[in-house]
Amino acid sequence: MLDNPKVNIKIKLSVLWVSVIFCYLYGDYFELYVPEKVNNLLTGENILDSPTKLLIASIVIAIPSIMVALSIILKPKINRVLNIIFGTIFTLMMLLIAINSLTPWYSFYVFLAILESLITSLIVFYAWKWPRKLSD
Repeated sequence: MLDNPKVNIKIKLSVLWVSVIFCYLYGDYFELYVPEKVNNLLTGENILDSPTKLLIASIVIAIPSIMVALSIILKPKINRVLNIIFGTIFTLMMLLIAINSLTPWYSFYVFLAILESLITSLIVFYAWKWPRKLSD
């Protein structure tokens, strides 16, 4: 029999946020292979066509990155709340992106958005079910 030690909830949440980030990164990387994407980046004709939009996108994508560390270092009560809030927001956001990306060239993006939604749903689930301290 192989040992299957219990994994601390903080580590589970942190690792799930890392998984989400990898999906985001690969989605954005693979998007560079969509026809005309690189040309639109070069001409500035893209969704992030202003300094304000770039800043907003940076803030949004920084949240999962910061949650990797916060999931480990924060105390349980605030940790649980932040994971539920941001997990829910990112789940809904990625489902909307999946719905709005239903084209043949973006099928990879839809797949990753659904996967990201499943992972962030797991984050919400684990945070919601955060283990309680046993009474003495």
